[in-house]
Amino acid sequence: MTNNRFVLLVEDNADDEALTLRAFKKSRIKNEITVVRDGEEAVDFLFASGKYSKRNAADLPEVVLLDLKIPKLNGHQVLERIRANPATKTLPVIVLTSSNEEVDLMKSYENGANSYIVKPVDTNQFISCIEQLGLYWLVLNQSIT
Repeated sequence: MTNNRFVLLVEDNADDEALTLRAFKKSRIKNEITVVRDGEEAVDFLFASGKYSKRNAADLPEVVLLDLKIPKLNGHQVLERIRANPATKTLPVIVLTSSNEEVDLMKSYENGANSYIVKPVDTNQFISCIEQLGLYWLVLNQSIT
């Protein structure tokens, strides 16, 4: 799969980050993946502020993979900020989390998540999940961003 657009992965757990990157590679998804490790960094990246102030804010990812349990600003707060900004309100955001709590699911959709995926614990299932996610969001889905 080839696409010039990039993916923003918001993940603070190094093991989950490595597994996600491995799954993308194994699935032959060629999109560049930019990793940020907390909610504040995600917001700074998306809105070209802080250490990302020299970045072109119009260069948005094709999709954001957002963990909920991240430091500084949690995933719900990041999602609220994404949806509150006209430039990013339609940006596809997939919550990719270990939480299967109904309150997190409901709040994610209320805040405008496009999808909610509980990370499979099994490595092969996780790789399959990322492959399907990549196929849908990076190849089949028609995006307006």
